[in-house]
Amino acid sequence: MRRLIPLVVAVLGLVAAPLQAVAAPPKPVPSDARIAHQAPDLGPSPCALPVTGAAVNPRLTSLFTAQGDDNTRTDDWTGADGTYSVRLPGGRQVWVFSDTFLGMVNPDGSRPPVVEEGGTTVLLNNSFAVERHGRLETIYAGTADDPKAIMPPRDENHWYWAGDATVAGGLLEVTYQEYERFGPGTWDWRWHRNVVARFAPGRLDRPISVHDLPSGRGVSWASGVHRDGLYTYVYGVEDFGIVKYMHVARVWGQSLTGPWQFLTSSGEWSWSQADSGRIMEGIANEYSVSKVRGSYVLITHDTTELLGPHIVAYFSCSPYGPWGSRTPVYTTPETGGNVFTYNAHAHPEISPEGTLVVSYNVNTFVSTDHYRDVTIYRPRFLDVSFLA
Repeated sequence: MRRLIPLVVAVLGLVAAPLQAVAAPPKPVPSDARIAHQAPDLGPSPCALPVTGAAVNPRLTSLFTAQGDDNTRTDDWTGADGTYSVRLPGGRQVWVFSDTFLGMVNPDGSRPPVVEEGGTTVLLNNSFAVERHGRLETIYAGTADDPKAIMPPRDENHWYWAGDATVAGGLLEVTYQEYERFGPGTWDWRWHRNVVARFAPGRLDRPISVHDLPSGRGVSWASGVHRDGLYTYVYGVEDFGIVKYMHVARVWGQSLTGPWQFLTSSGEWSWSQADSGRIMEGIANEYSVSKVRGSYVLITHDTTELLGPHIVAYFSCSPYGPWGSRTPVYTTPETGGNVFTYNAHAHPEISPEGTLVVSYNVNTFVSTDHYRDVTIYRPRFLDVSFLA
C-alpha cells in the first residue's frame, strides 16, 4: 500500500519526490554540517541581472487547473511533482513528472482514495503530459484500466523518479534516479543509480533504450540540464539532507550517452567522476541553469532554510560558475502549517526574452490532505523578469 514518506524524510529533503510506499533511511550528515546554516556568501557576480518582478503565470496555471479538474476521462492527470519540461521537434511541449495522481476529481475538489485503499485514484512514480495547441494529454504506460509508469521498474523492489530532459538526434532523453528496497523495514530503501531513457517522439509511452549514467560519489545527476555551445551541461546534487552540494558535469554534443567530464573544486575539467567537486551549497534537489540576456541564471529553492518558502537566483558569466550575487526571487504563499514548497526550476524554452518561467512544487506532511484538496499536489508557475 502506498503512503506518504514520513515527516523526517520530507524535512531533510532526502528525495526529490515525496510520495512512495516506503521511507528512506536518513543519510549520514558531514561532521561540519549545521542544523541551521547561512546562505553561501559567494560575493558579487559581474554578470548579475536585477530581478524586476515575479508574478503568477496565468496561462500555465489555467492549463494545469483545467487538466486536473477535467473529469471527461478516468485516467487523466490530477496532480504531480517534478515538473520538468522540454520542447520536441515539431513544437510539442513535454512535461516530465515524478509521482503522479491519475483519476477523477469529486465535485467538492477532493480526490478519491488510491486503488490500494479501495478507491479509484492511481498513483504512478513517473509520467508525461504533452502540450499541443493549448491542450494537455496525459501519457503513461499500460492501459486506461491498468496504467503503469512510463519508466518501468526492474521489479517490485525498484522504482524511478524523473529528472531533467533534453532532445538529442531527434529523440527525447530523460534522466531518472533509480531507488531500491534492500530489506523489509520501513526505512530499508535507498538511491541506487542514475540512468537516461531515450524515447521516440511518436511513441512516448515506453523508452526505446535505457543507458547507465555516472553514479559514483553519491551524486544524483538529474537536477538540471543546459545546452550551451558545443556542450550539454548536467547539474547534480550530493544530498546530505540538511546540506546539499552542487556538482557539474558536461558532455560534448547533445546526447547524455556520450563521455562525461566533471568540474573539479579547483575549476578544472576531469574525465574521472572521482574528481567531481562540491561547487556550492544551498541548492535544492531540483534546480536549473538558464541563459538570460547573456548571463547564466541559477534558480533554486533556498535549502539553507529548512523547508523554507524562498526561491533565489545566483548569477555567473559561464554555465558552470563561479556563482554569485544571490538574489531573492519569490516567497511562496502556500508555505505554512502542514504545507511546504520545494524544487523550483526554470523552463527557458517557453520563456519570453528577458524572463524565466519558473515552476515549483507544493506538498503536505498530512497524507489525507492530498485527498481532501486536489490543488495542494499541483505545480505552481511564475514569470520572473530581469532588467537588461
